[in-house]
Amino acid sequence: MNSFMPVIKELQEGHPLKVYYEESSLIQELLMALYQADPTEDFQKYFNIFNELATIEKRFARKENQLFPYLEKHGWTGPSQGMWSFHDNLRHQIRLINQYNKERNTSLIKENTPYLIEGIKRLLTIEDVRLFPKAMELLTEEEWKEFYLGDEEIGWMLHQRPKPFPPLENEGYVHPSQDFSEQKLTFSLKDTFHYDEGYLTPDQVNLLLRVLPVDLTYVDENDKVIFYNRGEERVFPRSKGIIGREVRFCHPPKSVQTVLRILEEFKKGTKDEASFWINFKERTIYIRYFAVRDKDKNYKGVVEMSQDITDIKKLEGQKRLLEWN
Repeated sequence: MNSFMPVIKELQEGHPLKVYYEESSLIQELLMALYQADPTEDFQKYFNIFNELATIEKRFARKENQLFPYLEKHGWTGPSQGMWSFHDNLRHQIRLINQYNKERNTSLIKENTPYLIEGIKRLLTIEDVRLFPKAMELLTEEEWKEFYLGDEEIGWMLHQRPKPFPPLENEGYVHPSQDFSEQKLTFSLKDTFHYDEGYLTPDQVNLLLRVLPVDLTYVDENDKVIFYNRGEERVFPRSKGIIGREVRFCHPPKSVQTVLRILEEFKKGTKDEASFWINFKERTIYIRYFAVRDKDKNYKGVVEMSQDITDIKKLEGQKRLLEWN
């Protein structure tokens, strides 16, 4: 284990790989503590250790959503398939043990915990021997610098947030959230606009809004309707005649005062969301209003979202992706 450590030690503080190895040290400590913990003698101590180890999900998610896509760009797709499946097996074991935790079934906890421990140990070995050395070989320094923002969104297992990489004091450093330079992508940017995350053409935006199973209406800061999506099955009727109409005239008299009160609270900044649910044509309709604000918190309007949740309310248990046909 840790045969790659000489290389890791030479990396700058905050480098994504160095952070992964800091997590690895924490994970090994937790595995040892979990192995020694006896849920029969001190369930709370065992439970605390298990819960901290379960935050390994953040590590899995960072690898799957951050590291693996970069490896794919360099033609290495193995981790996106094999190691992702390994993650899912460990996730299943964690869920299983967590169910035994809820039942306080200490005999089944003790029976299954060793499988989880050995599985994580094996994963750390594969990372150390194969994944991380190969990633270091394939990815450029500039690519590693693009990781921090996405890693931060997902989170780490560590008790303290890692230092940004590269360090903020570096001259010329641009935080990824402010980096609007054209990245090397596997698709054309022709006719696209850059959104917070990713690129879409106007046609793609229109298709996206049309396929969403919700009714969306956007009212600007001047209380004028400026947009609604044209879905296949609308909850409430809409026509192009409402574009440019004052929102006060888009609601029946008995409810318009409530709508105006909501807008006033949004404009004052005292509220950001309002939710309602009604019975309509024997269906349950969930109606939500969201204040739209720019980066400086200035009010830019409101989005109304209506959704038929009748069938959603009937859902029980779970239907996993693998059960689809």
